[in-house]
Amino acid sequence: MKTIKNIVAITALTLVAFSGFAQSVTASGTTLDAAEAQIALKAKQAGTSYKITSARFTNGAYMSAELVK
Repeated sequence: MKTIKNIVAITALTLVAFSGFAQSVTASGTTLDAAEAQIALKAKQAGTSYKITSARFTNGAYMSAELVK
């Protein structure tokens, strides 16, 4: 029984730790380069790198990304 409690506790702590690493951010601009520059600035301010998760261009550029530590 003690082993099961330990496994559950370790799993819960691991999930909490990994959930805090990624943060989703969005940006918009007149071009995709301008939107990506905003994402890069947000990542630099947070001291992280980024991974673009989506981008589209309809009457302006819209981009979302995850900040990854």
